[in-house]
Amino acid sequence: MEHIEYAYTHGMDDEEIAERLQAEGTGVLSLADDDDAYGIPLAHYYDGEDLYFRLGMTEDSHKRELLDGGGAVSYVVYGADETEDPRGIDSWSVMVEGSLSRIPESDHDRFDTAEINRRFSPIRVFDEDIEEIEIVIVRLDADSVTGRRTSFD
Repeated sequence: MEHIEYAYTHGMDDEEIAERLQAEGTGVLSLADDDDAYGIPLAHYYDGEDLYFRLGMTEDSHKRELLDGGGAVSYVVYGADETEDPRGIDSWSVMVEGSLSRIPESDHDRFDTAEINRRFSPIRVFDEDIEEIEIVIVRLDADSVTGRRTSFD
């Protein structure tokens, strides 16, 4: 493997992680329960402290089953930009690991219909009847947040 090219990376500080989470609106949320794993591309809203997701679920959706199982989750936001540096692409990623909790009834006024439409991109519907979709707002309760980016130093 002597001819494999490598790109060195280094950790991002809290400020840079927050900037990336605020600037980028989508990532991949991975839910797991025992031997069952499920990754979904998803839009997020970051308020400077917490990450929120708006999920659309039907009664028998796989997302609902995994969400109700309460297992660990991870969310990855990433990007890559071409640079003029001959060493390659400037890439970065932020990974948040923890668990999801539904927003309590007392916070529902924070995410009324107008606020949901402002903070999240339109919900994607795949062959479901719109009247059967329940909109659920969840918060990712982070156990760890890490960020890495390429280093050309």
